[in-house]
Amino acid sequence: MSLRALVVCLCSSASVLSGCGGAGAPPDDGAGEPAAAGAGGSCLSGGQGGAPGAGEAACGGPGARFATRVVSACFGPGQGFGQDRYPDVVLGPPRGAGCCGGSLDVLSLGDGGSIVVAFEGNAIVDGPGADFLVFENAFARGEEDAASVFAELATVEVSEDGAAWSAFPCAADRYPYDGCAGWHPVHANPDENGIDPLDPPSAGGDPFDLAEIGVPLARFVRITDRAGTPDVFDLDAVGVVHALCP
Repeated sequence: MSLRALVVCLCSSASVLSGCGGAGAPPDDGAGEPAAAGAGGSCLSGGQGGAPGAGEAACGGPGARFATRVVSACFGPGQGFGQDRYPDVVLGPPRGAGCCGGSLDVLSLGDGGSIVVAFEGNAIVDGPGADFLVFENAFARGEEDAASVFAELATVEVSEDGAAWSAFPCAADRYPYDGCAGWHPVHANPDENGIDPLDPPSAGGDPFDLAEIGVPLARFVRITDRAGTPDVFDLDAVGVVHALCP
């Protein structure tokens, strides 16, 4: 059995999601329930209240520009870093450590693990260039060779309703890892600098453009560690560049 098959998924009972599904989802045991957890795997529901409905983002006030709620988190084996601060550790803005250092304000997904986040009262919309940013704790090993970045890769998917998902193709076999999350250092850190965490050229992080996969609007983002690779994805934050509610 692969490590990915050991990942178990347990979603919030109030969620509009019918299951974690997609890449990183566990096999079904034939009775409509996820298979039992393998050694080192664990799952948590978001526990952050009901899922937003289709019409919740009505723009009656300022909308959330960073993830405000974890819908579900399905941890794979191999890592448990940050789980003691779950779910707060991945909510709000990033706390990057710059070009050459990895932030510790992160949640490790473990091998093949996944997480679904939502933006209460808001949504990502397609605009010019990058529409949202995923922040990990990648860092450069040396200034002279950009390809020497310490990358921990993940696949990114988006959904409007939490049921149908669209994935960004992730070129994980060699640098540059186009379409993947987890390979751009994070520069923005509101605790330490004035870098705008929603400005792609300066903030760092991995940019994603909805136009590349033909999606006009997304309310949920799912991030899944690339199972079987030596290093696991550590999530810092997810930010909305082009928002339905500014």
